[in-house]
Amino acid sequence: MTGEPSPSPSPAAAALGQRERFLLAVVAVLLAVLVFLFQGGLRREAPLERLARQSLDLPVALSDGRPTLVEFYADWCEACRAMAPAMEVIEDQHHRELDVVLLNVDNPRWQGELERYEVNGIPQLELFDGQGQAIGRSLGARSRSELEALAGALIAETPLPRLAGIGSTSPIAQGAAAALAGPRSHG
Repeated sequence: MTGEPSPSPSPAAAALGQRERFLLAVVAVLLAVLVFLFQGGLRREAPLERLARQSLDLPVALSDGRPTLVEFYADWCEACRAMAPAMEVIEDQHHRELDVVLLNVDNPRWQGELERYEVNGIPQLELFDGQGQAIGRSLGARSRSELEALAGALIAETPLPRLAGIGSTSPIAQGAAAALAGPRSHG
């Protein structure tokens, strides 16, 4: 090897190298786009996620003069996810008349509410009148027509519909709660 410079490539060889680099760049961009799409890029947000992100804080909802429907849910709950499109329709149709609030049971931020409303299954709906007073509870998944009936009753301030798993709430007299046995009590 002498210190002589290497011969420069012919124009045809240089053109071939540029085409190969361009083709390689195009393939790299296509692969990056495919990876992005397969990783869920530009995926439309699910109704449950959208409702949870948009919902008011519970204290705000309970004090704004509108009836409130609170759903305790979890991301992994199939019934909650199945109910979400109907909940989204209810929220869209009645957002000026009714507050829809979603609270994730897996979020430690809501531990106080989980205890206060004795959540032990999901989905659980807590129903409040316009003054923020609890007037009912619904346990289990609800169809769109059932959710519409509940929302309609809350908005119209009429009695809740008679559906399986729906109950009215009644206040417990001060001091009486201590005399009641809890669900984990054995005495």
